[in-house]
Amino acid sequence: MAQILIRQLDDDVKQKLVQRARRHGRSTEEEVREILRNAVRDADEAPTRLGSRISARFVKVGLDHEIGELRGNPVRPAEFGDL
Repeated sequence: MAQILIRQLDDDVKQKLVQRARRHGRSTEEEVREILRNAVRDADEAPTRLGSRISARFVKVGLDHEIGELRGNPVRPAEFGDL
């Protein structure tokens, strides 16, 4: 197993890591390992664009038609009808 030494870590960052580790019921060292594992795993995945993330969130709502691209069109205020 490899080792890593982090120098000049701000005191408040270290304290927050300690608190986070306590919340998760593990050592500070294990907490940092988990944070690094997640950071590397997420870096390997292709970034998801905002529109795709919004679409995935509402996929079960039943939208059955495409929403047109807004890029390149003039900005106009929303129309809510009579309230």
